[in-house]
Amino acid sequence: MKTKPVLTIFLLAAGLLLLWLQMPVAASPAAQVAFPSPTPGPDGKIIYIVKAGETCTQISLLYGVSVEYIRTTNLLDQNCTLREGQALLIGVGVASGATATPGPSPTPTPVLPTVTPSAGGTAQVCVLVYDDINGDALRQSDEAAIAGAAISLTSADGTYSQTQTSVINPDATAYQGMCFTNVPMGKFSVSVAAPDGYNPTQNLTSSLEVNPGDTDYVNFGAQPKAVAAAAPTSKGPSPLLGIIGAALLLGGIGMGAYTWRMLRK
Repeated sequence: MKTKPVLTIFLLAAGLLLLWLQMPVAASPAAQVAFPSPTPGPDGKIIYIVKAGETCTQISLLYGVSVEYIRTTNLLDQNCTLREGQALLIGVGVASGATATPGPSPTPTPVLPTVTPSAGGTAQVCVLVYDDINGDALRQSDEAAIAGAAISLTSADGTYSQTQTSVINPDATAYQGMCFTNVPMGKFSVSVAAPDGYNPTQNLTSSLEVNPGDTDYVNFGAQPKAVAAAAPTSKGPSPLLGIIGAALLLGGIGMGAYTWRMLRK
């Protein structure tokens, strides 16, 4: 009879342990870290000095400047390799002491059409909507253009507004984006509506400033909905542990009641 209290205690402890394993672990709140914002110099350029171990992605997240802008503006290699103490141009402000504003963020493609300044001081804006296979919002060389996306270019003052639908030109061997020509100088907003069956992998609105004779390139990524649906999802604790724990707990309680009754006889 002495072994029954020990068995009862074991069953109760095992049941409580398994139930405790089912309880979610509270995550500690992330620490808030403030980063200083560089200010424009006398020439209006916003320069950032690279610290040891920093990457283009970290600087992009800290100051709201795209990785492609950092890489292309500072003539970095394809991997956006940085070195400690390197001075990076991350934007252009109006004057020293003004709030830092990132420069335009067009993303050049590997092969681009020849830039031909338009007559009358106008420019052109070329927009490419591509199949973002890996979902990283950065166009790779094997990520092809997709058709059926609605592309809009609108000036901030509302005097210019044009819309095109992306198409695939089988005769073109280079750039497959849609170009708006004879665009006047000024500030513009580019927005895209993903084609049917696609989900965007990034914000489908971008702002840029157009200057006479410029050709600006903007890329937007989207993925087929089937690809996004197939992405793995995180799973919580298995309910099996909770069921086993509850069963052991009930068994321990029943065994305890039975032992108590036997001891009273």
